[in-house]
Amino acid sequence: MGRVYVVGTFDTKGDELGYVADLLRADGSSVVTVDLCTAGAGSAAAASIPSESVAEHHPHGSAAVFTGERGSAVTAMSEAFRRFLLTREDVAGILGAGGSGATALVTPAMRALPVGVPKFVVSTVASGDVSGYVDASDITMMPAVTDVAGLNRISRRVLANAAHALHGAANATPPEVADRNAVGLSMFGVTTPCVSAVAEELAAEYDPLVFHATGTGGRAMEKLVDDGLLYALVDITTTEICDLVSGGVMSAGGERLDAPARAGLPYVGSCGALDMVNFGAPNTVPDRYRDRLLYEHNPRVTLMRTNQAECEAIGLFLADKLNALPGRVRFLLPEGGVSALDAAGGPFHDPEADEVLFDTLERNVVQHEQRRLIRLPHNINDSQFVRALLDAFHEVVADE
Repeated sequence: MGRVYVVGTFDTKGDELGYVADLLRADGSSVVTVDLCTAGAGSAAAASIPSESVAEHHPHGSAAVFTGERGSAVTAMSEAFRRFLLTREDVAGILGAGGSGATALVTPAMRALPVGVPKFVVSTVASGDVSGYVDASDITMMPAVTDVAGLNRISRRVLANAAHALHGAANATPPEVADRNAVGLSMFGVTTPCVSAVAEELAAEYDPLVFHATGTGGRAMEKLVDDGLLYALVDITTTEICDLVSGGVMSAGGERLDAPARAGLPYVGSCGALDMVNFGAPNTVPDRYRDRLLYEHNPRVTLMRTNQAECEAIGLFLADKLNALPGRVRFLLPEGGVSALDAAGGPFHDPEADEVLFDTLERNVVQHEQRRLIRLPHNINDSQFVRALLDAFHEVVADE
């Protein structure tokens, strides 16, 4: 039987966290309270697990946490708590509450938990940009409305909503999951026809999970790989690498494709939307790019066509990552264009830039029976390319 964890700095938020814990117990949950106070001894009695016990999980011991300097102490306690939480095998759900410091303290550990474990944070920063806290996880951020500084008519209601929501989520009967292996697919608007067709056909035998390649989507897909929840990848839309190389707003970071290398799962990939870098509204495009080929996707998204130098850098990055994949790999090169915009007559159609990308990959990817590049004279959204992707997928999963 799992237990729900109520976590935070009990020296300053003891009343609020205790209130949440009492409500959960009244609902029928088994509760563990964890103190993350960085001041050292003094609040141990307020929680069932004292801060000293958590701090001991830091790689350099509790002395690295209780430094007397708030910034370094919070960072170190966050790392200690992450490691502590990963040792627990009974986490049915988790809830934290506080301001920006407490939110930064608890969310890294929450992100380390598998997707599906209920995670709630009542936070004073929840109505702003919370991407740095949530990232690719399924943390639920609840605005505190008032500061988490005492119990009042507002904080009681908000904290109670969070407590009851956590109890319900942690104790609900899990939804039925199809008894089929899950396959991750990456998609962008300009590769939707291709990915949708592949997913539709795979659905007869597999459980296709489509991720929007916006940076967070790529990280989410790879988190599920690390969590052991994906059987294979059909990574059609590797566009996040463009934003990494050129400073766009939808990069998944330099770790893109590292999870498949760790897992060794079957991998089929392609060059989906490697013709574009993402920025916000037109006035957000950096000055150095103002004379480049730009396309207004919508009022809030401006796309920039990748040039030959960027295509070479993207190809080198991809080649390095593909060479690190230990499993069966097929990577398909669509000579007719890497996106809907790159089709013949489209605004981003640039066969010379595409050829630099393809040539860079062919010169740098180490090919053998397990790992092959496949050139095709089709646009990525053509039905023939869809069929080739499906054929490649069946190749890499054969006998798995």
